[in-house]
Amino acid sequence: MQHSDVSTNPLLSIEGLPQFNAFHVEHIKAAVETLLKENLATVEALVNKAEPPTWQNFVEPLEALSSRLERVWGPVSHLDAVKNNDTWHEAYNECLAPITDYYAQMGQNKGLFDKFETLAESEEYKDYSLAQKKVVENALRDFRLSGIDLPPENQQEYKTISQKLSQLSSQFSNNVLKSTQAWSKHITDESDLSGLPETSMGLLKQLAQQRSEKDGKDYSGWVVTLDFPSYLAVMTYADNRSLREEVYRAFATRASELADDPQYDNSDLIREILALRHQKSQLLGFEHFGELSLATKMAESSEQVTGFIRDLAKQSKQQAEVELAKLKIFAEALDPNLADFQPWDVSYYSEKYKNETLSLSQEALRPYFPVETVLKGLFEITETLFGVKVQLKAGVETWHPDVRFYEVMEGGQVVAAFYLDVYARENKRGGAWMDSAISRWKTPSGTIQTPVAYLVCNFTPPVADKPACLTHDEVTTLFHEFGHGLHHMLTEMSHFDISGINGVPWDAVELPSQFMENFCWHRESLDLMTSHVETGAHLPDDLLHALQKSRGFQSAMMMLRQLEFSLFDFIAHTDYDPNEPKEILQLAQEIRDEIAVIQPPEYNRFAQSFSHIFAGGYAAGYFSYKWAEVLSSDAFGLFEEQGILNPNAGAKFKNTILAAGGSVHPMTLFKNFRGREPSVDALLRHSGIDTDNAA
Repeated sequence: MQHSDVSTNPLLSIEGLPQFNAFHVEHIKAAVETLLKENLATVEALVNKAEPPTWQNFVEPLEALSSRLERVWGPVSHLDAVKNNDTWHEAYNECLAPITDYYAQMGQNKGLFDKFETLAESEEYKDYSLAQKKVVENALRDFRLSGIDLPPENQQEYKTISQKLSQLSSQFSNNVLKSTQAWSKHITDESDLSGLPETSMGLLKQLAQQRSEKDGKDYSGWVVTLDFPSYLAVMTYADNRSLREEVYRAFATRASELADDPQYDNSDLIREILALRHQKSQLLGFEHFGELSLATKMAESSEQVTGFIRDLAKQSKQQAEVELAKLKIFAEALDPNLADFQPWDVSYYSEKYKNETLSLSQEALRPYFPVETVLKGLFEITETLFGVKVQLKAGVETWHPDVRFYEVMEGGQVVAAFYLDVYARENKRGGAWMDSAISRWKTPSGTIQTPVAYLVCNFTPPVADKPACLTHDEVTTLFHEFGHGLHHMLTEMSHFDISGINGVPWDAVELPSQFMENFCWHRESLDLMTSHVETGAHLPDDLLHALQKSRGFQSAMMMLRQLEFSLFDFIAHTDYDPNEPKEILQLAQEIRDEIAVIQPPEYNRFAQSFSHIFAGGYAAGYFSYKWAEVLSSDAFGLFEEQGILNPNAGAKFKNTILAAGGSVHPMTLFKNFRGREPSVDALLRHSGIDTDNAA
């Protein structure tokens, strides 16, 4: 598309919802070039204005630029994740450098910085609301973190590093996706899949049919892939131990030199990313990247973070060792020939052990959680607690036929909306996430822009004519992402930079998401979301009690796994020595020796596909999950005291935590909500971890 066509470029149309069916790869570059050129011209005009800056003549126009950038660039990166193809990714990748450069230019614009400083010292500032002051404070902080105080040659270096990091992260993520897709196993003998439940067999058969249609070859039988629903089915249920080992190995070596197709090896990218992050931190006067990461977080120091992780690990380790010992005894009793218990045995025997000791399996629960019933229950819980109604809206353009669009109503008015994309499919990034399509914001004309979220999961799709049913793990994932969505959608902030999750410290952003997971464990809420796919019955008491007991099943082992990842991430960024960088495999092993109770085989390369920290926003911040879980468990304690579906407690949560967005420090919000500082007790209690016997 030539520049003369920009007037008809659908990506530049920011009225209403994105026109997904109208977006084509040739629109991307032209839209981004136009957007950045016009935004920078507006910035220059704002900087050169003679009159003193005010909220109206300075901050509001800048907010309009941020909103426009979200509306134009957002759909491009979103489609790269949910509908990935090589030409789209190439165009997206080509635009990463100018986008990153734009952010760097904004962050290092001395004229903008001076205007914000003038504003902060003005008479008008004294009368600003707390929210407005927070916008200005955050802006001044972010200028300093973007190198505003650096000499020009160092500013250029900062810009170059930022661009390079942006490209490397994108490449890392794409390598994980490509490497995941590069491996599959065609199975023709049904006995090789003995143990797999009917739903999983149906999924693998469906994958085989799709592969046949796509490649024009005969894949009659079943196809195992490394997409999570397929991988997990094999690891949890396949009696064939050598198949489990083969699939485990393929998954554990993704995007590494040991993968079947080593062209997607991320090893060099990891070295480069860590080196550049360290360089960037030092440029800005920080000792290491961990310190730079904490500059915008709730946690106050590196020592506090490592102390927090190690303390939780210490409280969990003895119980984890007992859990593993019991699992091994069970496995060896079941299979006397099992001399060398391995990681590819853990999920398989854990499921059998859970079934034996708790009379519970994910598959026994699955028929009680048809997708439609779960969604109905989720929306009813939302309505009860937060006073809003969720309604499906037909006829809205999406990126795939499975995607639905919902409106959130309050007092008869539409206050928010979201797209829901729940099923795994080819060319869709794995995992689950919430992203902002449109942020709530009061435009200069005085209208409030309705917030819209993308909610994306990768659940097992419906097979043949049977309705899709979720495992309980998938139900909690759905509630988790919806919690992020509520944070984005139920904000009452009208300033773009602190609206929804904007401006919320990363280690507090998981509070609403993990808070919502708690509703997946209680009778009052479960009755709203369960209905057996054949009989329509709610979850019976014996299964409910087994489910509730299962919350503490191997919870210390799971706790240690998260803490191992958290410490690995944090130490990789805080102990980095540019003269003698530690090999990532050596570091991973050292952290395991300190924290883990399960040792993977030497070939394990988990770091090479650890997208959260090398391609997402969790660098030196993966600890945020556990940090926020302390907050969310303690917050849910109020509902345990006052009633799981208590509308007063719900209104209080909505009006403090959700409404405030990033306008108030999360510790202040928490104390306003709970009346005191947070305690780890609720997290340990919910996890079933007995600290009395901790080492």
